Amino acid sequence: MKISSLRHFGAAGALALLAMSATAQAATQGSLGSTSTGTVSISATVPGRVQISGLSDFAFGTLDPTTAASTAKNVCVWSNTATKGYNITATGDGAASAFTLTNGSTTLAYGVEWAGSSGQSTGTSLATSSAATGFTSTATNPSCSAGPATTASLIVKFSTAQMQSAVGSASAYTGILTLVVAPE
Repeated sequence: MKISSLRHFGAAGALALLAMSATAQAATQGSLGSTSTGTVSISATVPGRVQISGLSDFAFGTLDPTTAASTAKNVCVWSNTATKGYNITATGDGAASAFTLTNGSTTLAYGVEWAGSSGQSTGTSLATSSAATGFTSTATNPSCSAGPATTASLIVKFSTAQMQSAVGSASAYTGILTLVVAPE
C-alpha cells in the first residue's frame, strides 16, 4: 500500500496498517515468466499437553490396625513442554474431596504421595485439591510405549491412627482417587 493511499485511513488508521504490515509476514505473488516463485508464511501454535497412563487399582486386602500400610505403583506421565514439566492434583471422593474410603457408614482416611520417578516408596505428600508442582517427566511419548515404561510413583498409605479410628467396622472400604496432571 502506498503512503499516499494511507491518507484515506487517517493518522491512527495509517499507523495501525503500518504496524500490522511490519509484524505480519505477507505472501508474495509470483510474476509472469518461464518460472514463477511465490512465498507464503506458515505459523502454528502447539499448546502444552500432558497425559497420565499406566494406572492400576490399589487392593490392600485386610489391614492390621497396629501396622502402617503402604503401596506404591509406577505410572507414566508425559509432558510436551520445553522442560517436560507438570504438576499433579489429587482429589478423593470423600466429603470436601477428602482422601477417604467408606463402607457406607464409616470412613477410613488415607494419605497420598507422588514421586517424580519410578520405583519410589515415598514421595511428596499431596493435599486434596491442591496442585503439587515442579515435577519433570522422562517419557518420550504420551503412553510410555517407547522409552521408559514408567516415569513416576503413586503411593497410597494408611497410618495406624487412620486404621484405628475405623476399628469396629470390619467390612470392606472403597473409594475413588482422581489424579489430574497439567503442563508446566
